Amino acid sequence: MNLEGYISCVLKIFECGLILSLQIISPAFFPAVCGSVPLLSRIVGGQDAPAGRWPWQASLHWNRFHACGGSLINREWVLSAAHCFFSSSTSEWTVYLGRQSQEDDNPNELFRSVDVIITHPDYDFNAAENDNDMALLKLSAPVIFTDYIRPVCLAADSSVFHTGTDSWVTGWGDVREDVPLPSPQTLQEVEVPVVGNRQCRCLYRNTAAVTDNMICAGLLEGGRDSCQRDSGGPMVSRQGSVWVQAGVVSFGYGCAQPEFPGVYTRVSRYQTWISSLITSDPPGFIQFQSSGVDPDRSYTCSTSAPPRSSSVSQQHGCGEAPGGGGVWPWMVSLQWNGLHMCTASLLSADFIMTTASCLSDFSQNASGWRVSLGYQSNRNSSDPFLLSVAVINITLSNLNHGLNIAVLQLEEPVEFSDLVQPVCLDLDNRRSFPPGLTCLFTGYKNNNSIMDCGRNLSSSESICTGSLSPKQVTQTSPSVQL
Repeated sequence: MNLEGYISCVLKIFECGLILSLQIISPAFFPAVCGSVPLLSRIVGGQDAPAGRWPWQASLHWNRFHACGGSLINREWVLSAAHCFFSSSTSEWTVYLGRQSQEDDNPNELFRSVDVIITHPDYDFNAAENDNDMALLKLSAPVIFTDYIRPVCLAADSSVFHTGTDSWVTGWGDVREDVPLPSPQTLQEVEVPVVGNRQCRCLYRNTAAVTDNMICAGLLEGGRDSCQRDSGGPMVSRQGSVWVQAGVVSFGYGCAQPEFPGVYTRVSRYQTWISSLITSDPPGFIQFQSSGVDPDRSYTCSTSAPPRSSSVSQQHGCGEAPGGGGVWPWMVSLQWNGLHMCTASLLSADFIMTTASCLSDFSQNASGWRVSLGYQSNRNSSDPFLLSVAVINITLSNLNHGLNIAVLQLEEPVEFSDLVQPVCLDLDNRRSFPPGLTCLFTGYKNNNSIMDCGRNLSSSESICTGSLSPKQVTQTSPSVQL
């Protein structure tokens, strides 16, 4: 047998009294490895995954912290989501394979640095939709397959996933919206059914575009879903004894919200693109088949739109950047008599927040202040902002009491869009910000980590940040947690 050649064969697999057709369109030696789980014995609504259950799961670390998921597809390539990568720079990324916990010892893991990051050429970070949200990472060196490290098979371009097809999603993301996976941060797994694209488009018709390059999965009653920091991870379905990756975690309306299933990049639409880049030791592509008639073919939208939570904006919840990586829609330029003085954050449609010390050095008469929102870096104009609104009221905290907050009321409410969105606040003090936690200062190149404030400052009122490399930071730049 010529191991370099390609074959197309049909296997008859007997399981639970059913005969399933499994077509393999890949190098003859590879399908015996991809998609197999030799050890078969948070994700919202999920559970701890046993070690070795998902041997293709990758943890992508940016500056030593888990940022996104991924899947191993051969000895030196990992599949993930394009929105995870602000640039093609690889210096700060590390890929962990065979990892079970983000905190405990992982005796079966190995890690590799990243040589190349390739995002899909048709993915647009600044577009409202997340179409073509796919990326490939080439590892610095090939890995050796073990019981805990194996590649997943990929859905071939002719694959069919009917409504209701069982699928599993895995990752180390939040267990609820804004609730991180608790210690020791064990890999989570959750089972969700496929939701047909017709129905998914109806559910998202007032929220986001669902294209043919996407596949949806989730319970209509909510309660199970992928969430923040699950991005890029695999959604897989089992056919016979082989696991096939159908999707890549991409986006959703919140996490596990009723009538809003998770939206994933449809892997089968990208066989040609993946194969054009990986010509040596190509991944195993499997033609996944669903039997019977897909009920989604006859699905029609209801006359009423899906309900929206009163706690979120028309299009997105707080803290979301629907324009993609690198876009920070809560950023505000605070200007006095036409000159930029400070940076602020949008809290709601008619309030912004900055530091009291910023305004203490200038006039506190609201008539001289305006705010600019909706920064567009590619706008061909002397004014790159989408909106400009006057300030009608300024409320300052007492600097003598160690508080440094200012809240400004706008003359009129702003309309939320992909470029104008509010940021989330930790008003009930539910979240912790331990030393070493990675944060981002918007508009600056380097990331920051939470540091010990020392004895002179109250930790309940201040958070100190620092960088491993020296830099200058504007005092009112908002920091956000990754």
